[in-house]
Amino acid sequence: MPKIDKPKILVVNDDANSLFALTSLLAQWAEQESYEVIAARSGEEALRQVLMHDFAVILLDVNMPGMDGFETAEAIHQRARSANIPIIFITAFVADELDRLKAYQKGAADFLFTPVIPQILHAKISVFVALAMKNEELKRQARQLSQRTTDLISSNKRLLQEIEERKMAERQNHAKDEFLAMLGHELRNPLSAISSAASLLALPAVTQDAAARAKKIIQRQSQHLGRIVDDLLDLSRAMSGKILLNRAPVDLAVLIGSCLETYRTTGRTADYEVQVELESGWVDGDVTRLEQIFSNLLDNALKYTPPGGTIDILLEVEDDDIVLTVHDTGVGISPELLPHVFDVFVQGTSTLDRAQGGLGIGLALVRRLAELHGGSVEADSAGPGEGSTFSIRLPRTERITEPTHQIMDTNEQAKPNVLLIEDNDDGREMMAMMLSCYGYEVRHAADGLQGLEVAQDYRPGIALVDIGLPGIDGYEVARRLRANPDTHHIRLIALTGYGLAEDQRRVLEAGFDMHLVKPVDIDSLMKAIASLTRDGAPVSAPALAPAAIKQ
Repeated sequence: MPKIDKPKILVVNDDANSLFALTSLLAQWAEQESYEVIAARSGEEALRQVLMHDFAVILLDVNMPGMDGFETAEAIHQRARSANIPIIFITAFVADELDRLKAYQKGAADFLFTPVIPQILHAKISVFVALAMKNEELKRQARQLSQRTTDLISSNKRLLQEIEERKMAERQNHAKDEFLAMLGHELRNPLSAISSAASLLALPAVTQDAAARAKKIIQRQSQHLGRIVDDLLDLSRAMSGKILLNRAPVDLAVLIGSCLETYRTTGRTADYEVQVELESGWVDGDVTRLEQIFSNLLDNALKYTPPGGTIDILLEVEDDDIVLTVHDTGVGISPELLPHVFDVFVQGTSTLDRAQGGLGIGLALVRRLAELHGGSVEADSAGPGEGSTFSIRLPRTERITEPTHQIMDTNEQAKPNVLLIEDNDDGREMMAMMLSCYGYEVRHAADGLQGLEVAQDYRPGIALVDIGLPGIDGYEVARRLRANPDTHHIRLIALTGYGLAEDQRRVLEAGFDMHLVKPVDIDSLMKAIASLTRDGAPVSAPALAPAAIKQ
């Protein structure tokens, strides 16, 4: 228990003998009653003491020169902190009723007449000291109670917060479990189709028509798997802010029109009435990411609209914004789900998507990509069965006409020899076969050290190097090839499953000319090789200074 300060008694008297007599008398009982005695010779000194200390009682002489007892009492009680200090007036003459009235009006609690009777003084002082100690104890208990109440309120808040956080964590864990289960389902479907088609191709009695259909299934389902992986990676990059936009002026109407033509050609919109109204509007954006935004919105409309339904696509200019609206007559969105349609790992969304197919991360990616472009996205629905409307708002920019660059036709150019360094046997064999089909002479190696030996003897014009190689990785392979005068001319293309900006930076710093993310589409690979050849890459061993290497 904290120590309580002893109550203090102030004795005020201008007469030194009287002051000494009173303080000496009080000192006899000080230890017994547990109080301290302080003396003052004038009203002014008494006021100074009151400013410095709290007193249980003040013994105040009435007749003092200068500021008398009544004036001193009045001044003491004018101050808020000392307004309730009891004052016992001490006087040498018997006060009449008017003097008593005046004393009480000035704040007197009692009177003592000199000569003071010790027993009466002791009794009166004991009462006020006991009251002071009791008041101090009550104040201490009140402070403790207040602190206890504050602690309880704080503990209650923490408890409620922990309960809410635990509930949120349980919901998120449950949603992630749902998502992972759904992801497994979505991955097994195309893998099952690919496995069945591959088994069909191995049958001795397979017809040419059946083999062609099996090959198309393998190609289509492989592309579907690639899209699933791309969506997952893109969402992760977008949420962590690691997507770098390759901005350029884009006419959104032309971009959307091109995307719609692809959908029509592939027959994906054949069962729907698609109404389109596009007003030319330019934005400063990344063509690939803008296509991703529109494709995800259209895929969402197609997914949740039964065949025969209507999808309206409207692009218009509103002041400084370009507004893209996609409206469908599909299943609609419930009021409970509507605020969360752009969230990741939302149980309502995942449950709905499980019934319809897909991972349910497309809209989350749409929102993040729109925000990266300085825009926003909104969703609206009147409820289940009433269709949905999604609106994208992007900042408008002025149209900028850029000169077109003619792409050189490289069909007649000599094809460079190619070195493929890849540790996955099946992947290495398939890519080597595809490159051979396109007329490239290919040699390959299964690890980095073997690749360096082949490069030394073969002197290829192009080397395709996997980053995750056993022994030494692709970064070290590139550094050693660049350091060797016999191989530093080789144009290097990195093949990797990592596509973040940091990965691209490491690739270029290691000496690569280009960075391709697996799975590599053969058309993209052909364009990459042609681009390096067109940019002045040699097809055999003439030296090219490392400083001249560019992407």
